Amino acid sequence: MNKVHVIEHIRFALEAKLAEAKQAADSARIDATHEQSAAETQYDSLSIESGYLAQGQSERVNDAHKSISLFEQSFDLQNANKVTVGSLIKAIDLDDETHWFYFGPSEGGLKVTVKKQTVLVITQSAPIGQVMFSKMIGDECEYQVGSQTYSFEILDIF
Repeated sequence: MNKVHVIEHIRFALEAKLAEAKQAADSARIDATHEQSAAETQYDSLSIESGYLAQGQSERVNDAHKSISLFEQSFDLQNANKVTVGSLIKAIDLDDETHWFYFGPSEGGLKVTVKKQTVLVITQSAPIGQVMFSKMIGDECEYQVGSQTYSFEILDIF
């Protein structure tokens, strides 16, 4: 797996998320200021609701900008000997299935596909991120979510 390709796919995914958030914010802002949104009676709350929606969508845009900035700072092409923010991790589970993770500063759960391989962005706030952080090649990482136990062995860190 080429780390540069993974980073580019993550960049594209974050830019797409930003574009979607901007479009939703623009649409919500137009709806909130449209003449049909004006209150007709004291009990008509459509304009208030539209305003809250526009504000929430604007916050999504700000969050997307923040995520892009954090990721730009985390992209590191140097191979590390332990898992840190910016690491691309190749791991294997108990069923001998290979998994790819990118340890990001935010956006945990984001998935990108690179050459038919899914790469999952994980963060230190997630259970898997908590157990993988600072681990080295050959280390085992086990964590539990509810009654389900997950176990991975780190095969490589890029």
